[in-house]
Amino acid sequence: MTKNFVEELKWRGMLAQIMPGTEELLQKEMVTAYLGTDPTADSLHIGHLCGIMMLRHLQRCGHKPIILVGGATGMIGDPSGKSQERNLLDSETLYHNQECIKKQVAKFLDFEGNEPNKAEMVNNYDWMKDFTFLDFAREVGKHITVNYMMAKDSVQKRLNGEARDGLSFTEFTYQLLQGYDFLYLYQHKGCKLQLGGNDQWGNITTGTELIRRTLGIENEAYALTCPLITKSDGKKFGKTESGNIWLDRNRTTPYKFYQFWLNVSDEDAAKYIKIFTSLEKDEIDSLIAQHTEAPHLRILQKRLAKEVTCMVHSEEDYNAAVEASAILFGNGTHDALAKLDEKTLLEVFDGVPTFEVSRDELAAGVKAVELFTTNAAVFPSKGEMRKMVQGGGVSLNKVKLAAFDQTITTSDLLAEKYLLVQRGKKNYFLLIAK
Repeated sequence: MTKNFVEELKWRGMLAQIMPGTEELLQKEMVTAYLGTDPTADSLHIGHLCGIMMLRHLQRCGHKPIILVGGATGMIGDPSGKSQERNLLDSETLYHNQECIKKQVAKFLDFEGNEPNKAEMVNNYDWMKDFTFLDFAREVGKHITVNYMMAKDSVQKRLNGEARDGLSFTEFTYQLLQGYDFLYLYQHKGCKLQLGGNDQWGNITTGTELIRRTLGIENEAYALTCPLITKSDGKKFGKTESGNIWLDRNRTTPYKFYQFWLNVSDEDAAKYIKIFTSLEKDEIDSLIAQHTEAPHLRILQKRLAKEVTCMVHSEEDYNAAVEASAILFGNGTHDALAKLDEKTLLEVFDGVPTFEVSRDELAAGVKAVELFTTNAAVFPSKGEMRKMVQGGGVSLNKVKLAAFDQTITTSDLLAEKYLLVQRGKKNYFLLIAK
């Protein structure tokens, strides 16, 4: 029995608005649906994940997902939810970004095989690049009135002073371009449904209207949106002080990605585990019940972090992130520490006191007692350091220091640059050889 897509979205908290007749259509036949994303960067970030998960659930419910990369619309910019116009990108950059995005989405959707509902990726630049302005004005512009376009929330907000520079004509035409995408996919791919974030409702319904006015009212097209995800404190989801949480490991390391999910609040974890994983309802209900019984164990956060990290990166990356987390909280080993790349090492120990030490002196060999008192103020005195080493309370790179006057050289450096000193259980110091 194929699952009901709308019911699946409802219990997961992923349904905002739905056009009448959409659910009936989805129960009647295999439906082709699309979701658009602008290739303004060479990676998606977790703000895109709700839409991608909608496509994942759609495919799992037996329907066909299309992801549209807006090579043409990405050159213009969408006014929806934006306070200023986007930067315009050149075609070479857009193509590079599209290829990177497809690799990321392939982890969520099945693009392979011979199944009729296998996923597809399309780029609206392919059908817009040869479309002249005069043709567009005649074939598209004449069907939608300015009055209709002006009534959209996204346009009204920009016109009523939310934007410093008003609304450019370029952006005003965006909803017509997006509407034409829907018309094109309806005609060439049999696509009857468009999905998107709730800020896209106006653009999506312009598409359904354009289909009816161009092809006749018997041609039915539908719309369905997911809510814009926020955090329990009302702040924007996916943004941190250092910026977006990206799916690309070169922009956000798997460790930092894992930590983001691990550190969400209890309330957010209960919401996010429904939206950002494919776990079934019974299992999620059980996890929420276990978490309620013992919230200090952070069962929900741990499972959420595991599921999303494995899906976006890999199980290997997840295990490495767990090991890296253990290093900071006292259980990690020297081998686990030595495996960290420089970027992850610095993220794990972000905020610990750091000292610069001379690489030349290390090359010749420095006694630990000198290095940790005179060269770097890890200990206030040699006597205190000696006492703590004798009590087994000092570690270098997660190995207990055998003697307070042990010689330390460049061969001890992590990533050929760092020494990690641990004083007691919780006090870390990072020495950087320069």
